[in-house]
Amino acid sequence: MRQIVLDTETTGLEPSQGHRIIEIGGVEVVNRRATGRHFHEYLDPERDIDAGAAAIHGFTREKLAGRPKFADVVERFLEFVDGAELVIHNAPFDTGFIDMELARWARSRGEEAVSIRSRCAVLDTLALARELHPGQRNALDALCKRYSIDNSHRQLHGALLDARILTDVYLAMTGGQSTLALDEAVRAIGIVGDAIAGPQARPAGVLRVVEPEAAELAAHEAMLAQMSKVSGRPASW
Repeated sequence: MRQIVLDTETTGLEPSQGHRIIEIGGVEVVNRRATGRHFHEYLDPERDIDAGAAAIHGFTREKLAGRPKFADVVERFLEFVDGAELVIHNAPFDTGFIDMELARWARSRGEEAVSIRSRCAVLDTLALARELHPGQRNALDALCKRYSIDNSHRQLHGALLDARILTDVYLAMTGGQSTLALDEAVRAIGIVGDAIAGPQARPAGVLRVVEPEAAELAAHEAMLAQMSKVSGRPASW
């Protein structure tokens, strides 16, 4: 399966108000492995950048002067993403801007606009995170902390940087190996077969309480740690 983990930076929050994309970055993932291929461009938005947006990503119109326009890179961008599943955090924001840019480009060519969703499937990792962690903070920084992903180098937002961080977050969120990992953890500490299956008859007489040995306690802690790692949540006992 081919996926592109994607992010954009923009001049403001609303494409309907004429705001534009100023940076676009995508990381290619095939069968859950980053291939090393990526797409990255800084763009001249041909307009001013809101102060609030500049405070987030650090770009000014002057810094982007002379960079290519979206129309200059759109064909390479579409070739890179075509047919892939786009993995985006808060996808409606980014796809809304991409659709606006595609519509502007199509109008300049006298063509009918198309949506990015007509060329790519879209997976919203923010919606996914809210399903996995309801009632918790699910911004990218919060997810990095939850999944122990280093984002200390993220002083300002950047499309390619955030796409690379999101790649790690997405792969951690969707490990999909919980059953296998727990089975392996069980085998690793020697609990196999009928030892964990079905109720056992209680012997007659006084029940003798056996205190666990140090090795057994260590095995128990290892099992809890493995369960916490797989589930993304601390064990409850």
